[in-house]
Amino acid sequence: MKTPPPPSASHRPVRLAALAVVAGLLVAGCSASGDRSESTTGSVGKAGGSSRIKITMVTHGAKGDAFWDLVRRGAEAAAAKDGVELTYASDPDAAGQAELVRDAVRNKADGIAMTLAKPQAMKAPIAAARAADIPVVGINSGIDSWQSEGLLEYFGQDESVAGQAVGNKLDALKVKHALCVIHERGNVGLEARCAGVKKTFGGRTENLYVEGTDATATTAVITARLRQDPTIDEVVTNGAQFALLAVKSVRASASRAEVATFDLNKNLVKAVRNGSVQFAVDQQPYLQGYLAVDGLWLYRTNGNISGGGVSPVLTGPAFVTKANVAAVAKFAAGGTR
Repeated sequence: MKTPPPPSASHRPVRLAALAVVAGLLVAGCSASGDRSESTTGSVGKAGGSSRIKITMVTHGAKGDAFWDLVRRGAEAAAAKDGVELTYASDPDAAGQAELVRDAVRNKADGIAMTLAKPQAMKAPIAAARAADIPVVGINSGIDSWQSEGLLEYFGQDESVAGQAVGNKLDALKVKHALCVIHERGNVGLEARCAGVKKTFGGRTENLYVEGTDATATTAVITARLRQDPTIDEVVTNGAQFALLAVKSVRASASRAEVATFDLNKNLVKAVRNGSVQFAVDQQPYLQGYLAVDGLWLYRTNGNISGGGVSPVLTGPAFVTKANVAAVAKFAAGGTR
């Protein structure tokens, strides 16, 4: 992929007053629709010099989702180190996320990091960013689309590879019937995970779709399915919080199924330690946020392109089990794993 030479750091005025500019490193929850954007400013005079590079990160994360808090914290840490003015915005609705990217273009960001959970919806805003000579990198989702969409770099996990690794793990555990829970319809990353499980797992696999924004409904749907089919002996979820809901469903249904999950947080670490969740697949969301911001800063200041623009920078998968969970527990407690 041909990449234009890196433009110099901008000296443009601060963006619209609607974006709150905050001194120092913020650790806050994800924004969603409504008040969806917030600006985080790193320290003056660090690696970015006296003129700040402005980077916007736009994700499909839902409000209150601990996974995206980790992504954001990593981004904020890199912004503080590099002296970057960071704006984080999120919207789980694809149209809303696309509009947030257009906002970043209109506000003349020096770089944009974004997720591609629903790549088709992001085509037009990405094209607008490229037309404005704004470098765009992908994070977390869209590993099969970032190059075709003309993104500069990609930081995340190959979800198909991660799913295949889980399938092999289930075989080793002698699982026979796995239920793969998908909490967001149309999310290419979640679909790829479950497809990967099915590809390598020797037993029976079925997908169960739930409304991930409604914890009560999610628990009820999983509970009902486990009651309907007692042959299900493994529930695989696509997020730490959903694994904890699945544990409740297993108990409520009197099922003998075990629970495993993609992704990790401090509460899930406790569940792995006490054995209520067998294992988690860690894609290191903090690292994804950190590398995306640092990668854009390096491109702007030194012309570096991670992966050379032809290969993704992989942040996972790594298995966290009862045998090794103590090694990451202290970091999870600190809010970075």
